[in-house]
Amino acid sequence: MNPADGNVIAQVAEADRGVVDDAVRAARKALHGEWGRFGFRERAARLHKIADSIEERFDCFVAAEVADTGKPLVLAARLDVPRAAANFRAFADLIKTAGTESFQTETPDGKSALNYAVRKPLGVVGIITPWNLPLLLLTWKVAPALACGNTVVVKPSEETPATATLLAEVMKDAGIPDGVYNVVHGFGPNSAGEFLTQHPDVNALTFTGESQTGAAIMKCVAATVKPVSFELGGKNAAIVFADCDFEEAVNGISEAAFFNTGQVCLCAERVYVERVMFDRFVDALKCKAESLRLGSPLEKSTDLGPLISSQHREKVLSYYKVAPEEGATVVTGGGVPEFGNGLDNGFYVQPTIYTGLPESARCVKEEIFGPVCHVAPFDTEDEAVSMANDTKYGLAASIWTTNLKRGHRVAQQMNVGITWVNCWFLRDLRTAFGGAGLSGIGREGGMHSLNFYSELNNICVRL
Repeated sequence: MNPADGNVIAQVAEADRGVVDDAVRAARKALHGEWGRFGFRERAARLHKIADSIEERFDCFVAAEVADTGKPLVLAARLDVPRAAANFRAFADLIKTAGTESFQTETPDGKSALNYAVRKPLGVVGIITPWNLPLLLLTWKVAPALACGNTVVVKPSEETPATATLLAEVMKDAGIPDGVYNVVHGFGPNSAGEFLTQHPDVNALTFTGESQTGAAIMKCVAATVKPVSFELGGKNAAIVFADCDFEEAVNGISEAAFFNTGQVCLCAERVYVERVMFDRFVDALKCKAESLRLGSPLEKSTDLGPLISSQHREKVLSYYKVAPEEGATVVTGGGVPEFGNGLDNGFYVQPTIYTGLPESARCVKEEIFGPVCHVAPFDTEDEAVSMANDTKYGLAASIWTTNLKRGHRVAQQMNVGITWVNCWFLRDLRTAFGGAGLSGIGREGGMHSLNFYSELNNICVRL
């Protein structure tokens, strides 16, 4: 379905258990074929070719991503597709320079030994990706997995199947041997997702998505103790101090709350603002939210597209309904926009700001995953830290202050995987990325990705 107008844009073949078996078998065969004989330099060269091929088909990837997700074309062209190419280049370059530890060891008899490690692929890696940043998050996992010599079986979200399939064509164009990259489509339970996670010949699984799905996957792999890497949900906090750069903070929080229609696991749904500037900040954020233009993803002036599906819109609207019942003041939004054209059949909601909720409210505790935030005042630094950390999630946070001592101090107290100071969504692909608590297990990015997607075999040689 095209989320912008509700029209059917494609029919997708659902993989049954036999198709998943075929994909895993092809991946296993490729490990022992031409791909398995490639050294890291040859793999890196092929990854660069993949990046080049993505850029050669740039417009095709943008069109597919926009049609699947409904996100503005300018956003897909600025972020999703360029990052896909960048992911392959980053890990291609990293695998060529990544080292391993070595130690010269003194033995009890006065002689010595040399310990060194070699990096080997895990084998067949199952990759399950979400619908919010389909191509970006797919390549974030595929690139390091291939760099380390693995083969992959990919199960994209049933909502966004197109770019994973386009990437298969790119793999072929770039000279990636058959069986290295495989795509199976379908749903989760009793479908391709479950068949992949249960498959005995899959050596590791990586997943980005909802925390409950991550828990279900853990149960599937527990018996075989497969390595897993999970980047799950978040209920992220932002702390805005009175000494912030006011305009910078308003713009930053607006982006953190409403970017990609709030459908980013890193978005800030809880905003804590120092009381002395609370009213002024809420008024400014309200103006910012109301200036955002909802419209067709194909128009350059569009800031926000639709939510991904009618089902997800019903979920978000259920929170829009419950918030006033919990005592929220609706600062702006809280409903569905009207266009007077075909977009009324799409899955749009208004960007929404609430105040006045207790910290125990569902809308403060539960991830909504839409263009919505709750803004609450605080009086002291300790109070702000306590409220920000009062969650079962632990993915991201942002701190807004011109006092860099405070910025460092508060950032280090956040129980999350990534904290931004005076920015949001700024990423260095070499750094650790992941969450704590219900937000995930493990870290990816840079060497963290290489270490997950490979086995380190320590070799001890007595000299």
